[in-house]
This record gives sequence, structure tokens and C-alpha cells, in this order.
Amino acid sequence: MADTRGLARSVMRPRSFSVRKQTGFTEMAVICFVLLYAPLVPLVVYSFNAGVSLAFWEGFSLRWYVAAWENELVQDATIRSIYLASTASVIATCLATMAALGTTRTRPYRGLTTIYAMINQPLMVPEIVTAVALLILFASVKTVTDYHGMGYLILAHTAFCIPFAYLPIRARLEGMDLTLETAAADLYATRWQTFRRVTLPLLWPGILAGLMLAFVISLDDVVITELVKSAGQDTLPTYMLGQLRRVITPEVNAISSVLLAVSVAMVTIFFFLNRRIR
Repeated sequence: MADTRGLARSVMRPRSFSVRKQTGFTEMAVICFVLLYAPLVPLVVYSFNAGVSLAFWEGFSLRWYVAAWENELVQDATIRSIYLASTASVIATCLATMAALGTTRTRPYRGLTTIYAMINQPLMVPEIVTAVALLILFASVKTVTDYHGMGYLILAHTAFCIPFAYLPIRARLEGMDLTLETAAADLYATRWQTFRRVTLPLLWPGILAGLMLAFVISLDDVVITELVKSAGQDTLPTYMLGQLRRVITPEVNAISSVLLAVSVAMVTIFFFLNRRIR
């Protein structure tokens, strides 16, 4: 009788599901990682090639890193890229923080889901569609105002960086305990005092993570920048695209390797911050 009951319990107990235990999961994961990262290996290796060939190894050298460092066009494009990414990511993070507070630290209201969808809309729409729309809009504005400065690039990068900054900030807010904020309100703290002394210190890892993610996205963008920029406003990615259309040298490999290293470093920091958020 006891054996029958034990058998019944084992049959009725639901089996735990684990993706890692599925047949072929490990092999498929390895194939995916190889397809993703294998092309990066020759890119980095041939950035140290002493010759001009991208297919034949002619010895180890830092020649192309030195050439890229001394190239005035690369210097200008790098400074412009850092300035653009820094400005756009800071503005986008401030707006994303306000949007996250407005969609989490409030009672549910009609249209909240629509607002959430609209904030994340740039993640769903193909980037080329956003780029063409911004091109048409800014072309009309340029005709009326005769302004051709960096403001258009800053606005464009800010717009598509907002959802990338918004997601980690919102995730942090949703994981925060409201007890301390409620206690501050009970002690007659104003909303600004509660935000400055309680919410912001707890929220800063999410804000920093959103800022870095927005910075990387802006720094690496090509499509929107290529269509929105005016003459003489090349960023580092668009400069590299122009070089690839002319003559391909390992200098492009060197620049790509540096960009790869910066992106990996930023994403790694974001990962550790995200772990701290959780």
C-alpha cells in the first residue's frame, strides 16, 4: 500500500524543466557562439599584421594602431563620436529616468500600457525606418532654419537611446522596496526630498547601467548617423564605412579592434552592475 502511494506521488509530481538538459542544447549553443565570435578572431589578429594584406600574415607589428592614432581624420571622428555618445546618452538617461519614475512610482492609470509601448517602440521598429523618418524630418527643418550643426545627430541619438536606458532603470525601480520611501513620506519629507535622499541613492546603479548601455549603442551606431549627419560630421563608425568603400587596409582592423575592446569593456561593466541591481 505504501509503495502504491509513493508511486502515485512520483507520477503526480511535475517534472522540473531545464533547457540545458534538452538533447542537443550544448552543441547548438557552441555553434551559435562560434558563428557569432569566430569572425572577430581574424579581425583582431590581422590588425597586428605588419603588411597591408588582409589575407596573408607578414609578421607582428603595431604599425596600423600607430597609423590610426596619428591619422587626423580618425582623431576628429573619435572626438566627435565620444562627444556625441556622451551628450546623447546623458540626455537619454535623464529622460529615461523621468519616464521610469512616471510609469512605476504612480498608481495604474488608463494609457499606462500604451506609454510603455511607445517608449520601447524604437526597439521594435527597424533602424533603417527610423533613420529614413528622421532624415525626412530634419531635411525639412534644415530648409526652414538653415541650421546644419550637430544638434540633429544629438536629437536622433537621444531618441533611439532612450529605451535602452529606460529598461534597466525601470527594472531597478520595480525591484526596489517601497518601505523606505513610504517611511520618508510618513516623516513629512517632500517628494523631492524623498527622491533625492532615498530613491536616487538606491536607483543609481540602474541609472549608471542605463547610461553605459546608451553610450555603447550611440557610439556604435552607423545607420541613423549615416543618414542624418551633414558634411564633415563623420563619426568613427561612418568614417570606417567610408574607408571600406575606398581602400581596405589593416588600419580599419585596428580601429575596429579598439571599438570592440571599448564595447566589451562597457558591456562587461553593465553586466556586473546589472547583477548588483538584481
